[in-house]
Amino acid sequence: MIKGFFPIEKFRTIQTPFYYYDTALLRNTLAVIRTETKKYGYRQHYAVKANANPRILSLIAKNGLGADCVSGGEIRAALDAGFPAAGIVFAGVGKADWEINLGLDNDIACFNVESQAELEVINALAEAKNKTATIALRVNPNVDAHTHAKITTGLQENKFGINLGLLKGVLDEMKSMKNVRFTGLHFHIGSQITDLSAFRDLCIRSNELQDELEGSGVKIENLNFGGGLGIDYYHPNHLCIPEFENYFAVFHKLIKQREGQQIHFELGRSVVGQCGSLISKVLYVKKGEVKQFAVLDAGFTDLIRPAMYDAYHHTENITSDEPPETYDVVGPICESSDVFGKDVRLNRVKRNDLIAFRSAGAYGEIMASQYNCRPLPKSYFSDEL
Repeated sequence: MIKGFFPIEKFRTIQTPFYYYDTALLRNTLAVIRTETKKYGYRQHYAVKANANPRILSLIAKNGLGADCVSGGEIRAALDAGFPAAGIVFAGVGKADWEINLGLDNDIACFNVESQAELEVINALAEAKNKTATIALRVNPNVDAHTHAKITTGLQENKFGINLGLLKGVLDEMKSMKNVRFTGLHFHIGSQITDLSAFRDLCIRSNELQDELEGSGVKIENLNFGGGLGIDYYHPNHLCIPEFENYFAVFHKLIKQREGQQIHFELGRSVVGQCGSLISKVLYVKKGEVKQFAVLDAGFTDLIRPAMYDAYHHTENITSDEPPETYDVVGPICESSDVFGKDVRLNRVKRNDLIAFRSAGAYGEIMASQYNCRPLPKSYFSDEL
């Protein structure tokens, strides 16, 4: 989706800021995922936390993916969008009782359990309903994902998962629990991972753990490797579909898959990240003594990643063909951190120009807030304009 493909004249009639989704790109991305997972018989559950827009969820559900949920609200959203309960897995380090009960009542596929304390609660709640909860244990493999500290999840210092040294004790305790059924292991080491060596390390650690557990009589029916595959935020026009072929090939090459064993993934950002953009309008061009600012009507309430993670989003002035100049691109929020980028090269900016922040399909709309009493932006789709 390059600059010329934005329906700019239609954009001029829409109240900014708003999210714009290229549904053709999403469908193409899903087609690649289906092709690559079918090669190996892998199961893909879409990580709902990346984007829970109902239309996005519906499109993904219709393409046969399951859903990876981390809250009761996400379970409800997935069910409402058409995901079958038998394809829903429920992760999260702090599952409330009502959320666990929601999963039990709907007979979801699996609870990815993150602690012995949680396991005990699930067993008790399932017993009260005369049900058996299918569970996988989320293991903290102590693998460095080489990504931003705030989205690293697989190290011993992180809050997620059961440390390897504690796993045997949890498995032993589980033998006395009559209302949970253990089916496998769950891993997730982080997000926005572009160095595939981290996944190679995960495969090696998984193989070692499987061998060890099987040696003590523990059967692993399912291996869930989470997600984490990154996208190219710098070149969204040319690298709009992530390297799914290489990603899944790493696991196929390295994992010692047992006969009848099912392998699962929970990709999110790489599914929806590149299909979305945040469209904003220039309110003012403010000239200082040493720099100039493009002041927009979008702020970190609409796209928080730059403020929270120091994240880069490719930024385009889609209504100007004038020579480029350098700007600090900022929003209207009453916070100094409301900055999208410093020293950004944009085609010369003037009031009412439209600015596109690319690769905003993941962790854009879903993380939006109403801080400063700002209204939430609306969303629009390429096949509806």
